[in-house]
Amino acid sequence: MGQKLLSKLKGRKDRVNEQEGVRKEKISCRLARFIIHKKGWIEGVFAAGCLFSLFAMLFVNVNYDLTEYLPETAQSCIGLDLMEKEFGYPGTARVMLKDVTLYEAKQYKDKLEAVDGVDQVLWCDNIVNIYSGEDFINEKDIEDYYKDGCAVMDVTFEEGDTSQKTSQAIDEMKAITGDKGSYVGMAVQNKSLTENVESEMHLILTVAVIMIFVVLCITTNAWSEPVLFLLVMGVAILLNRGTNIFIGTVSFLTNNVAMVLQLATSMDYSIFLLDAYSREKQKGLPDEEAMVGAIDAAINSIFASSLTTVVGFMALVFMNFTIGFDMGLVLAKGIVFSLITVVFFMPAMILKFEKWNTKTRHRPFLPSFRKFSQWVYRMRYASLIILALLAPPAYVAQGMNDFLFGNSAVGASEGTQVYEDDEAIAEKFGRSNMLLALYPNTSPVAEKAMSEEIDGLPYVKSVTSLSDTLPQGIPEDFLPYSVTSQLHTEEYCRMLIYIRTKTESDQAFRCADELEGIVRKYYPDQSFLVGETPSTQDIKTTITADNARVNMLSLAGVFLVVMFSFRSLIIPVIVMIPIEVAIFLNMAIPYLMGETMVFMGYIIVSSIQLGATVDYSILLTNNYVSSRRSLSRKEACVRALMLSCPSIFTSGAIIILAGYIIHFISSTAAIGDLGHLIGRGALLSVLLVLTVLPALLVLFDRMITSNEWERLQRHVKRRRERRRVLTRTARETIARKMSGTKTAKEHKESAEVSSDEI
Repeated sequence: MGQKLLSKLKGRKDRVNEQEGVRKEKISCRLARFIIHKKGWIEGVFAAGCLFSLFAMLFVNVNYDLTEYLPETAQSCIGLDLMEKEFGYPGTARVMLKDVTLYEAKQYKDKLEAVDGVDQVLWCDNIVNIYSGEDFINEKDIEDYYKDGCAVMDVTFEEGDTSQKTSQAIDEMKAITGDKGSYVGMAVQNKSLTENVESEMHLILTVAVIMIFVVLCITTNAWSEPVLFLLVMGVAILLNRGTNIFIGTVSFLTNNVAMVLQLATSMDYSIFLLDAYSREKQKGLPDEEAMVGAIDAAINSIFASSLTTVVGFMALVFMNFTIGFDMGLVLAKGIVFSLITVVFFMPAMILKFEKWNTKTRHRPFLPSFRKFSQWVYRMRYASLIILALLAPPAYVAQGMNDFLFGNSAVGASEGTQVYEDDEAIAEKFGRSNMLLALYPNTSPVAEKAMSEEIDGLPYVKSVTSLSDTLPQGIPEDFLPYSVTSQLHTEEYCRMLIYIRTKTESDQAFRCADELEGIVRKYYPDQSFLVGETPSTQDIKTTITADNARVNMLSLAGVFLVVMFSFRSLIIPVIVMIPIEVAIFLNMAIPYLMGETMVFMGYIIVSSIQLGATVDYSILLTNNYVSSRRSLSRKEACVRALMLSCPSIFTSGAIIILAGYIIHFISSTAAIGDLGHLIGRGALLSVLLVLTVLPALLVLFDRMITSNEWERLQRHVKRRRERRRVLTRTARETIARKMSGTKTAKEHKESAEVSSDEI
């Protein structure tokens, strides 16, 4: 009986000790054990998430119109909303027919106007009688519409540029004109952009996966490991795309670039975890215990790496031009899903792939990088001198670039069919840019006077308003409602103005400003000038102001993350110097090459390059600080480079390849430029991190190794101890004085008593 009671007490004590041990176990270890214990349930959750995402991603809308991202307070945005409400906002196109007579052009015009979805076709038959014979027609009267056997027509559609009905109408028009037709305009640009992006993105993703697979085969130690990495990243990408349904609509830029960028920027996390697992296995641990140790060892690095990237991407969310919110949110969400997938889903996959990884293991293909590391250390002063010489001019040059801002820079860029057709039409007939004036329906007299003044401007090709359409003295009710409703409503009037400029140029902006001034002169209140040119002006104003804000927020966010990671104020500065100089150099190269950039890519890449590549600096700095605890400066620098080079080269090669694949395959300027800047920026970041940062670490070694955070803590501790000593001394002094006062008082009282007795 006593023995049984003793055994129960002993068992209860063991259970208590076990529970106390569990409570004392680190949170990361408890999380790791939960993941291993529930891996089957976790796999089921991810499988369900993937099925949901496959279905949901089909219902995510993609927007191709940049004007949709203007703030609601922009004048062009207010004007467009008002015109949409009063008249609708029709799509437009311009068609040139080659090798046709006037009569043939008229027949084509009638056929095009009969297409379902086409509202009207403006041509010279509105101002001259085509059937009167060519000998009776003044060529100068029709040279804007017919010249040298070519006819050009301005087409207005019933619905907007991005409407499916408008797209089908363009297809029918092209079938009618055949090889004789050349097409430009916003409706044509949007249709071309949609088709090109969808077809090219599949090719970009396929090539990117193949090239990344090759890089991983070279940098990993087993032939099956690249399959594991791509499987895990594929799940993360699928979850990110599917959850875009909760955003509703994403931009074409986000939809097509986010996949490749997520794959390139978050591959590190899976590499970190598998490397940690391999190290734990080398200790002779069982698979599941090794995985617990791997998660415990790698989770801090994964969280720190992902946090800097998320902070860089989230800076885009604060842009007033809300395509930044769109892209920043989707990219940051992608990093979060990559983090969750690696931490929760990948452990189960590693255990499933363990046999394959063991069977397909091969010798490492990467060198030790010792000679390279020693060469970098020897060249450290040269690296700093080159950095000091390049940084100032690069900073100045990157602010002197020429930029494009509007839709035409995206949909009609060089290399597209729309661009070639636009050049052909412009060479024959010059430019034609449609603007629309919107003003209150208060005074037909003022409308007539304004129309005549605008029509007299040298750059104005044509003006269409109801006051011009109606003969003098004829009431508005004389014309059919289908005609008047396009130009007048009860509240507002609309005027169509065609000018001889590009949609985006300094001349176009000057002309738009002058026209807006004329409209405001006749109608000071509630009047607007809308069209692609005014919208582009507002995009330029909005996005240029965003640039400084985004750069400051991304710098501040990354600085704070690095500061708290290293508990230092000087290390974040050192870490960010090579990345910032790489950004300056990346943005200065287009200026030196005489290239014009799409500004949207310029502002977005600054945050992406900082967020995606600052991890290289953090990794190298962390390895240097760790090595410096037991090694000299030189040995610590060489060892830190040897430890960091494989990871930096792997991650850097993936981002570089992803960027350049996008650049070389995409015919869309905004996407191609973005890819080029990402690829070149990653290349420059890798070069500067591996050459300049080691020199900076050695140069500021004393400040880095004597951590100012710890110095501050020691200083505060010393002050606290000094204050405690002073307080104790003061108390003792006061106590002594009080004691002395009390003794004197007692002696005095004793003396008084003695005198009384006497």
